[in-house]
Amino acid sequence: MNESFDGPFSLVQMLVGSITARPLRSLLSVIAIAIQVILVLMIVGLTSGVLAEWGKRAEGVGADIMVQPPNSSIFMAFSSAVMQESLGDQIAALPGVDEVAPTVILTEPKNLMMIYGIDYKRFNALSKGFLFRAGRPFAGPDEAIADDIVAQQKHLKVGSRIILLNHSFTVAGIVAHGKGARLFIPLRTAQDIAGADQRVSMFYVRSKGDTEATRAQIRQLLPQSSVRSLSEYVSLMTSSNLPQLKPFTRTMVWLGIVISFLVVLLNMHTMVMERTREIGILKALGFTRLAVVRMLLGETLALALMGTTVGILLTFLTQGILKETNPGLTVLITPGWVFSAIALAIAGAAAGAIYPALRAASYDPVVALAYE
Repeated sequence: MNESFDGPFSLVQMLVGSITARPLRSLLSVIAIAIQVILVLMIVGLTSGVLAEWGKRAEGVGADIMVQPPNSSIFMAFSSAVMQESLGDQIAALPGVDEVAPTVILTEPKNLMMIYGIDYKRFNALSKGFLFRAGRPFAGPDEAIADDIVAQQKHLKVGSRIILLNHSFTVAGIVAHGKGARLFIPLRTAQDIAGADQRVSMFYVRSKGDTEATRAQIRQLLPQSSVRSLSEYVSLMTSSNLPQLKPFTRTMVWLGIVISFLVVLLNMHTMVMERTREIGILKALGFTRLAVVRMLLGETLALALMGTTVGILLTFLTQGILKETNPGLTVLITPGWVFSAIALAIAGAAAGAIYPALRAASYDPVVALAYE
């Protein structure tokens, strides 16, 4: 190749010139790649964040073991109240059990917010207890406790009225978040709302120290029930451990790659057609096929890097905005997924640029120079 075009500085000048000569097309490529990065990071971040937050809230209850109906989902928001409440007394009688808290899990259909129906004294005894920011425990059937996050979101104060599951409640107290649900109502009221007399969704159990031995005792008593330790439950709360979420995450990732691929393919194909004469001149001046491919792929790489940078910055900006406006919605963005998003964006862009670059490299200089 001609020496005047062989230096890295000259190559960088050519890349910058090619990109700035077509600002609108370059901008569209950058936006498409940024959308891919945002799509991947936000979908994975929201999924991972919600799961991790669910795990932490369950862990914060203070129990060691969860006893659920057979074949129950780990997504407690979809639990049904089918277990006899009297089983709690049988579990409490086991030698390794220290405390048992029957719980009815309800979900507000408007926003899928999880509500716990609890026996306040027994649920509170699982840990050091609720940390009240204001107010007191509920005392009547139509009183509720809200955590500080939902109180901030819904502008609740002690004495505020709130409609839950078409039932009006008075907020008796506001507590620190991290105790399983965002809202708590009396167990009997929850059973009435659910139409589940003397039945519960699950039991939180605190052992006397030996979790696995106590778990074995419960399994012997209730062989058909799902008996998980809290540590096991928390470990399951990652998208990689949930086969139900893998197809969804994989689909979103591939959708992002396809978007990037198609936009870059269209952009590079059009650009090559427009630059046929220019490519002919470069080949006449000594550019080899490899040099032409390298130049065009270099432009694509530059656009991909700009797109990924914009995408990552916008993702973290969105994460910050969501944290301020909706503290209950957790977006967990890990370094591993950031690097994965960068790699996927570059791979999608490179795949879209290969065919146009190879086509440009195959041009005959004489024919290209005659192209109008």
